[in-house]
Amino acid sequence: MKVIEEKPRIRITRQRKVILEGLKNSTSHPTAGEVYDMVRQELPRVSLGTVYRNLDTLSRDGHILKLDLDEGQKRFDGRIDHHYHLRCLSCGRVLDINLDPQTDIVKKANGMNNCLITGHKLEFTGLCPQCRRDEESIKQPN
Repeated sequence: MKVIEEKPRIRITRQRKVILEGLKNSTSHPTAGEVYDMVRQELPRVSLGTVYRNLDTLSRDGHILKLDLDEGQKRFDGRIDHHYHLRCLSCGRVLDINLDPQTDIVKKANGMNNCLITGHKLEFTGLCPQCRRDEESIKQPN
């Protein structure tokens, strides 16, 4: 019988609690710098390095998601269920897409190349509602 070791749970320090609360209450998928700015409102003496280390620890332990989108900066999400994102090509904003996870694609991929697929990530690109309105208003003649 194979014994699976349970990963040790991290201690939720005051800094981690503030980070978690900030991310749970945010839908903007902030960068580490933006999280740092949020945390400093409650903990003015916190360092940027402390925020980076805690973001890494919280994402590694599954408390938050680290989004590695095609923009160069990592973003963070307090919503940890499997869901998709839209990255706005105009303003860079990241939005949740409320689409059920496409489990059929995992089943199809598992049947190819003798691989074991355990999950997938899907990023949509396009325009957020605000940028879409802005673009449409520019195209409309006065």
